[in-house]
Amino acid sequence: MVPALAATKASTTPDPMPTSRTNGGIEDAFSKRCCRYAVSEAEETTDAGASRPFKPAPAALLPPIPLYRRLLRSHRKRLGVEERLLGDMYVKAEFRAHRDVENPVQIIGFLSEWQTYCQMLEGDSWKEAKMDKAKIDKMSDQQIGQLYELMQQIKTQAQEDADAEEARVVDLLDKKPSKEE
Repeated sequence: MVPALAATKASTTPDPMPTSRTNGGIEDAFSKRCCRYAVSEAEETTDAGASRPFKPAPAALLPPIPLYRRLLRSHRKRLGVEERLLGDMYVKAEFRAHRDVENPVQIIGFLSEWQTYCQMLEGDSWKEAKMDKAKIDKMSDQQIGQLYELMQQIKTQAQEDADAEEARVVDLLDKKPSKEE
């Protein structure tokens, strides 16, 4: 063990026997135990006085087939029917299109982006998330056009859904018999 860590560990672990005679030494044991937890939490979250916590290490890349299955499973568990159908079709098309890619950099980029998407989907952070400006800057004009078309389609669909819901509510209110008659 590194000497500095051994000294830290030795100074923060409570003694098995209380050292104070008052209340059976409960105060001393308690204060040492609290000190140990405070030090261990600080060691876990920061690096030698750094002001920001550690960024968690990225998970190892999943192989293509398990990642593909995990994506479809996440769609099945987390998305509605329409989103699931669209997502499944897109995942299948992308994995088919990248089946014959030989460049390791492209393969790693492809798998890491899909794995990030899957983790985001499983964590429910995608509902409030916004697109990263750096990713938008890297997009081609064609990709930006596709993104714009998708945005327009989503807005149109949302408006149609709202109109249909409003019409349904109006129909229900019109069919409800009044109490005055």
